[in-house]
Amino acid sequence: MNPLLESFATAFDVDPARRPQLDDAIRDGLPGSRDEAWKYTSLRALERRGFTPAREIPALDPSLLADIPSPRMVFVNGLYSDALSDLSTLPKGIELVQLSQQLAGRDASPREGLPQRTTHPHTVLQRRFMHAREVFARLNGALANEGVLLYVGNEVRAGRPLHLVFIAGEDTTDRAWHHRHLFDIRHEASLTLLEHHISVGDAPHLGNTVVHVHLKQGATLRHARIQNHAAAMVSLLRTDAVLASDSHYQRLDLELGAKLTRHELNVRLEGDNARLQANGVLLGNALRHVDTRLSIEHIARNTACELSWRGVAGDRSRVVFHGGIHIRQSAGGSDANLSNKNLLLSADAEVDTQPVLEIDADEVKAAHGATVGQLDPTALFYLRSRGIPEAQAQQLLTAAFCREPLAIGGEAIAEALTRQLDGSLEKAGMA
Repeated sequence: MNPLLESFATAFDVDPARRPQLDDAIRDGLPGSRDEAWKYTSLRALERRGFTPAREIPALDPSLLADIPSPRMVFVNGLYSDALSDLSTLPKGIELVQLSQQLAGRDASPREGLPQRTTHPHTVLQRRFMHAREVFARLNGALANEGVLLYVGNEVRAGRPLHLVFIAGEDTTDRAWHHRHLFDIRHEASLTLLEHHISVGDAPHLGNTVVHVHLKQGATLRHARIQNHAAAMVSLLRTDAVLASDSHYQRLDLELGAKLTRHELNVRLEGDNARLQANGVLLGNALRHVDTRLSIEHIARNTACELSWRGVAGDRSRVVFHGGIHIRQSAGGSDANLSNKNLLLSADAEVDTQPVLEIDADEVKAAHGATVGQLDPTALFYLRSRGIPEAQAQQLLTAAFCREPLAIGGEAIAEALTRQLDGSLEKAGMA
């Protein structure tokens, strides 16, 4: 057994009912380079490390959250912080519960206006991940003891965005946490959700998260995730989303930090006229490794997905992208578009991109494409001819290239995301 799995087996508390899941995952071990899904992402350095769970929250300066308004729910090193959270402005009809409360049987009654839900905490943690390449999702199913259970009631239209904040705090020990979230948006409901993933200091922690997103008929979720961890952090994420008829899922992922980050986004469009817009920016600099895998399943008729992803690889970084779209025979009338464009800013950097389109239905519209290239020399020449220095011209073009996918959730949200992106580009010397 490698040190990573050994630490999970010995240092973390495991519910006896979930112990078999942990034993199975440890028996199968971590995926290697022969596994197609992990071909471009090596786990050899990670498997030699050991982690322990945090038992208490380190002291933090509250001003860290000055730009993140209420309602917000804050976790530090995997633990919920009541002192840093502020749910006083949570709109009526929205229920927000910690997974740990439900597991301990301390969940309060649903808020007024919400239907009695049927989701049991162990349903969220059920054994669903059977393949060795999904080992981190299986480990999460065994070890997750905290997370966010979010329920938005029928026809509730929240005007104020909800913020979820995940902080990696300074610690003398390498910490790991396993979060499991459920976002359940009910019939004709609407919500804007912003996730903030940030670090204090440069502690090399590990976050392993699985998210379930359920959109009922006519529901809308605008969901932005800003991952801006410190350079030593490891972030592993799997998102499974199911869309009912006439629902709309708008999602944006900004991968701006961490040493190793991998996100598997799996979306099933199960209801007629369901729509998905999933955009992202993958920023590689220094020695960072950024891996994103999309798997979009068109199952019902007249469904649509629009996917726009941008990657930037500088220094000695590596950016990996896999975009898979499957239009099933039952999904006639569907419309699917995938665009993955990448900038290679260094001879020592690498970009691996793989668009995959599988169509089993007639009468559909589908297009996909991927490019890897350098900055347009014509555009560079134009800017330099106007007196702009070459380095500044390169920065302007890089920033413009990355901003294209940011339109989500209204003008105010787009401006906030642009500030985050521009700050990371400037820090990396790209803007």
